[in-house]
Amino acid sequence: MKTSKFILGSIIISYILLLFVSSCKNKTEKAESEDTNSVLLENTNTAVQENTDTTSQLDATTAALEEDRGYIVEVGQMAPDFTVILTDGETFTMSENRGKVIMLQFTASWCGVCREEMPHIENEIWQPLKDKDFMLVGIDKDEPLDVVREFAGTMKITYPLALDPGAEVFSLYALKEAGVTRNVIVDQQGKIVFLTRLYEEKEFNDMKDVINSLVQ
Repeated sequence: MKTSKFILGSIIISYILLLFVSSCKNKTEKAESEDTNSVLLENTNTAVQENTDTTSQLDATTAALEEDRGYIVEVGQMAPDFTVILTDGETFTMSENRGKVIMLQFTASWCGVCREEMPHIENEIWQPLKDKDFMLVGIDKDEPLDVVREFAGTMKITYPLALDPGAEVFSLYALKEAGVTRNVIVDQQGKIVFLTRLYEEKEFNDMKDVINSLVQ
């Protein structure tokens, strides 16, 4: 009789232990599942936030391009200083030409609008003013010397063209990813007085008026 009670008691205790172990296992699996879901949710939120941040950056860049036409300088500001090498091997340094009116023409051989504008720059600005206190430099955006020389010959321009490897000079004046066909007019004190973008006849004529009013 005692043996039977002992066996029955052992069975009951074993069953209780089995239920306890099973319960602990279920709780552990549930906790692990919740942790996994939490990690997945956190990763998803992080990815969404990163995508949102990227979209915001793109929207900000687009807004800047639309509002300022890609410029990071403005009229009234001192023109950033730089030195470039011209296609003839000579150098041009912005700050060393104080006292002259300076026109910077940002261009590239692949730019169709540049090709449209450059003959007007040659004939209507450079030729009438090249012997006065005026300096015009075309700055070719990130192209090698042979390409820039061929470009100048094709366009039949006589004003100097400079190399701008990596668009380093360009990025002092405009967003690096912004387009070319832009002119910066700088007065005798080194201050920016006029900015253009693309080629539009009225704006081009307004630029000529500003240059002519400054050049004595």
